[in-house]
Amino acid sequence: MIKYDAVIVGGGVIGSCISYYLTEAGLKVALVEKGDIASGTTSSCDGNILISDKKPGFDTDLASVSQNLFKELDEELDYEFDYTKKGSLYLIESQEEWSVAEQFVKEQTANGYSMRMLDYDQVHKDEPLLADDIIGGVEIGTDAAVYPMAFAYSLIDKACKKGLKLYNYNSVEDIILDTKGQIESVLLSGGEKIRTTNLINAAGVWAPEIGRMVGIDIPIQPRQGQILVAERTRQIGRRKIVEFGYMMAKFGSKNYKRDIHPILEEYGIAFVFEPTAADNFLIGSSRQFVDFDTRVSIEVMKGLAARAIRFFPSMKNINVIRAYAGLRPYVADHFPIVSSVEQVPGFYIAAGHEGDGIGLAPVTGKLVEHLIIGDDINIPLDLDYAVQKLSFSRF
Repeated sequence: MIKYDAVIVGGGVIGSCISYYLTEAGLKVALVEKGDIASGTTSSCDGNILISDKKPGFDTDLASVSQNLFKELDEELDYEFDYTKKGSLYLIESQEEWSVAEQFVKEQTANGYSMRMLDYDQVHKDEPLLADDIIGGVEIGTDAAVYPMAFAYSLIDKACKKGLKLYNYNSVEDIILDTKGQIESVLLSGGEKIRTTNLINAAGVWAPEIGRMVGIDIPIQPRQGQILVAERTRQIGRRKIVEFGYMMAKFGSKNYKRDIHPILEEYGIAFVFEPTAADNFLIGSSRQFVDFDTRVSIEVMKGLAARAIRFFPSMKNINVIRAYAGLRPYVADHFPIVSSVEQVPGFYIAAGHEGDGIGLAPVTGKLVEHLIIGDDINIPLDLDYAVQKLSFSRF
């Protein structure tokens, strides 16, 4: 029976980052994935690396550390993964939104983050095809993007060169504990049993299934998000663009209601625009609890298109070539779980990132390295506070 220092379950972007950092640290690591690398949520999302949708404080600090790690990975990895740093733009529709955005920018710039308010003239000069009634915007300088699948494959490629053993197309059939209740080994669907004292559950929306194998309840739910893909066309917007009304629930009054059709509210639709390296663009987003259903809905597609045309009227003449839906691992307090589990020594969780999985993947990998090895991982973050904030014990 082969023994590993750590076994990671889940070959999405989170599991790939953990694999990379643990092998870089010199550990003997195995990665178990029931399909192929990046075949789950990572294959059906956009590739945003954002601080713009984070609350001031720890939320932003965590995302900022991850943004800086992406810069390092862009130099360290051998394969191109379309890392671009164009910043992002949040569009303001009302004076109420302007007031909330202004306070948000004031707090974030006081903390040293690059963002600024754009007035009417500035925002329309920045994006000439905007609807005439958009009154302003927030520009965030540090936001970036990657091609998620290429990023995951680049990480795995490098990790395999460092000794990672990849068990793709293998699911976990059982997790065996020793007489003291500690992790002892993992039984795979192919019949092989591999020994380890450290198992990292990075299975995303399937993390609760892995948790049940050791008798713990992980409070993660699948939340569907749907995206439209446009045909190749002329430039509509030059970077990621989002409606600020989508952020009002985080930064403003909980009683704030966007002036939208009730159907859009029902499907959790908000305007998100993402240009791609292929000269087309993605349109999102929606948020629905539909269990593990990944079928696209024509009603959601109509809602996404209508919201996009509201902000960029010229989009009505552009064709959509396809749509897809993915499942995001949702946690009620909107923070991921990156944690050891006291009840089961040697069992770790790195899941629950919802729409932040791409952006927070590197810092998650570093935090798991810290949890397992315990050494200084050389990132500008209060590690004790981060471990407490993201702990499974908060539930």
